[in-house]
Amino acid sequence: MPRTPYEENAASAWWRPVGPDECADPLRALARADIPAILLPQVCTPADCQQLMERFGERGLLRPPGDERTRIDIGTSLGNLGRDQEAFLADAEETHALFATLFAGLLDPVQLLYRHLQGLAPNKAVKTARERDGRLYGPAIFRIHYETHAYSPHIDHVVLREKRFNYEVARFTHQFAGVLCVQNADSAGAGVQAALHRCLWTEEIQPHIAAGSFHEYAAAHGVEHCEVALEPGDLYFFNTRCIHEVPAVQGDDPRAVLAVFIGYADDDDEIYVWS
Repeated sequence: MPRTPYEENAASAWWRPVGPDECADPLRALARADIPAILLPQVCTPADCQQLMERFGERGLLRPPGDERTRIDIGTSLGNLGRDQEAFLADAEETHALFATLFAGLLDPVQLLYRHLQGLAPNKAVKTARERDGRLYGPAIFRIHYETHAYSPHIDHVVLREKRFNYEVARFTHQFAGVLCVQNADSAGAGVQAALHRCLWTEEIQPHIAAGSFHEYAAAHGVEHCEVALEPGDLYFFNTRCIHEVPAVQGDDPRAVLAVFIGYADDDDEIYVWS
């Protein structure tokens, strides 16, 4: 049986995450899958991240004792709520109200992420996604993952995967994700946040994803991959049409990230961000 990416490091020395200054137009390179990710180390400090975790605890936003859920969301998820557009937009309004006070006296990690995204696209306007009537999507989401939680090979895409053509973000050709590491499961050192495969999703790939046989497909076709390991305060962006996966959480502490999705097109002067 072929080894998984976590049992054997087959990462290419050429297809690797790059810094924002290593190519002329990093978002365009990301859209083409010329690079697997854009990596921005230490955009904030581990102390900033620890203060955020403490604030979540103070507000009762983490998993309470006796709760067996392996994922807690702080924010609004289009993936989870998008079937009911009115419910999704109402929940997003509540998220904006929560975030308006949640970071009082602390670093605002949402604005931090937006600023760094804007730095990668100086000629475009980075905005929280919105419908034509002006109603806003959730600006970002904290995902708190507990023991055993993992994501098998998949893509994230509002059109290709979720078929949500009734949302304004469906207009964008490409979808990216941005992930800020807030806490690793073991609270020490870098932790693998994702394995990114040099394989853009197509209808021909989907049966292997659905059958759980993508690793065998990748091995048979020599598909490269790279692992993205982050420390608290590190931020990266990647193309969500690339097949990707996340290893299971191990350790007593949860893995916590701030995550966004990003709508991008070469010929669009706006970039939309949502969760």
